[in-house]
Formats: sequence, C-alpha cells, structure tokens
Amino acid sequence: MSGSVREALAARFRNTPRAESPEPAATAEPAEPGATADSEATAATEEPVPAEPSRLRRIVGQVLTGSAVLLIFAALIMPNILARLERPGTYVRLPIEGFVAIGLVLLLPGRWKRIAAGVLGAGLAVITIEKLLDMGFHATLSRPFDPILDWVLFDDAQSFLEDSVGRAGAIGALIGVILLAVAILALMSLAAVRIVKLAERHRRATFGTALTGTAVWVVLLLLGVQVFGSIPVAARSSAMYVWDRAHSVKAGLHDEAAFEKLAATDAFADTPSDQLLTGLRGKDVMVVFVESYGRSAIEDPALNPGTTEVLAEGTETLKKAGYVTRSGWLGSPTAGGGSWLAHSTLLSGLWINKQNRYRNLTSSNRLTLTSAFKKAGFDTMSVMPGATRAWPEGNFYGYNRVYDSRNTGYRGPAFSWSPQPDQYTLSWFEKNVHGPAHPPMFVEMPLVSSHTPWAPLPQFIDWKDVGDGSINQGISEEGKKVGKIWGNPEKLRHEYARSIQYTLTTLVSWLELYGDENTVLVFLGDHQPSSLVVGDGASRDVPITILGKDRAVMAKAADWGWTDGLKPDPKAPVWQMDQFRDRFLTTFGPSGDANRVLAPPKH
Repeated sequence: MSGSVREALAARFRNTPRAESPEPAATAEPAEPGATADSEATAATEEPVPAEPSRLRRIVGQVLTGSAVLLIFAALIMPNILARLERPGTYVRLPIEGFVAIGLVLLLPGRWKRIAAGVLGAGLAVITIEKLLDMGFHATLSRPFDPILDWVLFDDAQSFLEDSVGRAGAIGALIGVILLAVAILALMSLAAVRIVKLAERHRRATFGTALTGTAVWVVLLLLGVQVFGSIPVAARSSAMYVWDRAHSVKAGLHDEAAFEKLAATDAFADTPSDQLLTGLRGKDVMVVFVESYGRSAIEDPALNPGTTEVLAEGTETLKKAGYVTRSGWLGSPTAGGGSWLAHSTLLSGLWINKQNRYRNLTSSNRLTLTSAFKKAGFDTMSVMPGATRAWPEGNFYGYNRVYDSRNTGYRGPAFSWSPQPDQYTLSWFEKNVHGPAHPPMFVEMPLVSSHTPWAPLPQFIDWKDVGDGSINQGISEEGKKVGKIWGNPEKLRHEYARSIQYTLTTLVSWLELYGDENTVLVFLGDHQPSSLVVGDGASRDVPITILGKDRAVMAKAADWGWTDGLKPDPKAPVWQMDQFRDRFLTTFGPSGDANRVLAPPKH
C-alpha cells in the first residue's frame, strides 16, 4: 500500500468519532461552568414514567370494555314489555345474535370491521329505543308502538304532559327524551366498535368463542332448556323482534286493500230513508261514551267497591223514574287510550283498531249511525267536551253541528286533561239544546272526566249551582295532584274508580231530572284503562247499557239477551263493538229481522 493511501486512511480514521468508549476519569476534560446542572436537569426529564398511571389506564380500559359487553348483552336480551323485567329468567339468556355478529364482522377486511360494528351498534340502538317505546305503549295502550302510524300520538302525549306537569315540565321531558335517544345511539355504537377492537387483537380466541357459543346455543334451543319459568335460555329475541316488526309493516300494507274491500260491503248503504230507524221516529237518541269505563271497573275487586253501589242505586233510581234498562258487554278494539278508534268502530260497524284504518274510514263515504239518523230526518250533533280545536272528521260522520270546549261557555278550570267536568257538559246541553223546543235529535257525547290521569277530580254538586262552571275553581285547587297518586298504584286505582263513579252518578241524575218519554240513551265505555290500573292480561270488554221510558221501544231490544239494570251479568253476551251498528239498525228498522244484517250489499 502506498504511503499516500495510508496517510489518507489514517486521517479519515482520526476524524471519525469513537463509539461511546468512555474516557478515563484522569484524562477527562474539565466541564464547562453550568454543564453539571444542565446534565442533571436533562437526566431528570429522562427518568422513566412511573408504572402506576399505565396500570390505571389498563384498569379503566378493562372497565370500559366490560361495560361495553354488558351494554350490548343487555340490549340483546331486553324485552319490550315492562313487566318482563321483573322475571329472573329474562337475565339468564344466551343471545345468538351476539355470537353471529362478532363472527361475521371479523371476516370483513381492514377498516370495514369497525364501520360495520358502528352500523350494527346503531341498529341495535334503534331496536332498543323502539323496545322502550313499546314498554310505554303497552303500559298505556296495551299494545306495541307502531313505527309507521303512531307518531301522531306524541302530540297527545305532549298535551298530557303539559296538563300534568306544566309547559316547562313538558318541554324538559321532551329534551330529556331526545338526549336519552342520542345517548343510546352514541353509546351503543361506541360499545360495538370497542368490542370489535378487542376482538381484532384476539382474533383466534374470538372466533373460538363465537363458534362455541353458537354450538351451545343450538344445543340449548334443541333441548328447550329453561331455568326460570317458561323463558328459554337460548335467546333470539332481538332477531325475532326485528322479524315481527318487518312482518307487521308488511301486514299493515296488505290491510289497506283488505279494509277497502270490507268497507265497501254494507247491507245498509242503499237503504231508503223511510226504511231507516223507523222504530225510533220522534225520539231523542243519545250515544254517550264514558271515558275508560271498562269491565274491570265492575268486576275487579280492587276497583269495584263504590262503583257497583252506584250502579245498584242508579238502577233503582231510574226504575222509579220510569226507565227500562238493559246492559251487556262489547269487545273494544283498543285499550288504555285511542278513544276515537272505539267511537268510529261503534258508529261505522267496522273494526277500527289502527290509525291507518281510522284514516281510511274517515276519508270514505261509509254509512255511520250518525249519517243513518241524519238520512232518516233526525237533527244530528256531537257534544265533545274534550275537543279543543277543529274536528274535520265531523263531516264524515254526518253531524249537522259540533259543540266542543270552545263554544259551550265554560268559565271554570280544567281538570287535568279534561277541559270541563261532565256535569257542566250535561248542564249546558240541557239548557241550550235538550231543554228548549227541538226536533227529534241524535247526539253523540263522549264524557271525559274519567280520562287519565284522574287527578284532580270534579265533584258532583247540585244542578242549580253548576252555572258557568266557575264554582269548580275551589274544587280543582283542593283536589289531589297528579304527582301524589301516580307514584302509588293503590291511590291511582282508587282515583280511577272515583272518576267512573262521578260520571255514572252525574249521568243517572241527569236522566232522572231531565229525561222524558222521548229519551232513548245508549251509554258505554270506550275502552279499559291502562294496565297500570287493571294489570296485564285484562280483557278488552266494556259495559254497555240501553234505556228508555217508552216500553214499545225497549221491547224491540228484548231479544238481545242483555241483563236488566245498569250492571251487566258476567255471563251476559259479549258482542264485538263493530257488530253494534248493524244490530241497532236492524232492531229499530221496519222489520227487526236480524237476517237483514247478512244480506248482500246492493250495487
């Protein structure tokens, strides 16, 4: 090697820094002033992070993951009826949907796993929200929430809250419901994504768990294993719930066509006016609905003390006043609420148990009891104390005019939902419609003092003191408050029963004082009260009574098989409410022949 090459290599070697070989302490160069402090400061900042915060993060992560799993599990096994939450078997279940979902999501590529998890979580949140709505609807209307047709009912719910807790309270409740729905959507989606992240880190174990869980679920299903009562451990409630919802929407669409065909079949559609209601010519006929007056008010031992006494006393009072009374049962198409469904069923002779049927009915030209009376020459009207705004459906029914809370002159306080007490309504009716000279009339009158929430309640007073209703101010102020009774089921049932007794007492007293030889009255319940009052599984039957002083008129209904008096016998016949129109038109028609009901429609 040449000298020049050796010198170049040596120079390059001298200029290359040595690899971290510490210099001996004796040859170390003295440190510059301040270098020691800076070194110590640097060393201090480079100290390792304590282990405790890392352990805390792990604990928090485990808690969040456990909460996510618990939230998804709870949503999958959650029932849609409140009472089922009290059953232990509800919580000892194995949901197949969870195993299948996690297995399928892991098969997706890359980020699609988390996207799918978020979508599935949001879907489960929507199902959870609908189950919560079902709980509310079952408790109040004894049926599940209809996601297509029931949104219109939230307006009534808002009005109910305003009457119960005031406008500010109702707005606060609405905000709370919206925030709850948003929270459920967000938390369920985040929970699903978190579970998938964990599954990605433990892919093999997750697949094994999904396969094993599915196999165990299949075995439990085939064996029909039940731990508590009749609730199977192999749960598929969420999948079946979605299936049922989809099926109900499809069935609702088919029902539209079926209902149109049913509505077109009417044996009385083309009956000449001189052949309608010939047995009631010259009479004042009234159909009075008593809000929430159900079979349980008479037969449930927790509700009937006091009510049966009012009925017994009323029977004797009316008998002395010259009335013949007969009572039976009708099966209502609704329960807990939806009074307009019952009203339209009775008057149209069609089974109106859904909002879409009601909508289709009121846009048709179906003959109703009201329009039949109008066609026969009666003056037809509705007295609706519960109505607070225009009611365009009145044109469909065939009313000459409608009286409601806006034009009956009431100057007193509302009683929660009820704008005016039933006694005031009947007093106004007597002074302004029934008492003065008038032509034969047909009146439909829904009385509303027994409408939920049953607090405060009006009191029956002397008729001469009713006046313009301002006397009720003190009665309302001294009455029970909603919050005092709705937290106590026993008090709630007691106040419900009192409301029925008030309306029945008022109606009997009006008949005794103001009824005459031309009075023919039918009064009935529209539906049972909510399950909060009557419990789950109560029938949908309601009492119905027909009465009058004219023996010839009442003799026409003698073959109905109803019980003498205001209290129907438990074994009295039960008709479906849609059968009443045709039976009534037949009984009081020229022939009274029940076979006429089955006659084919005229074209």
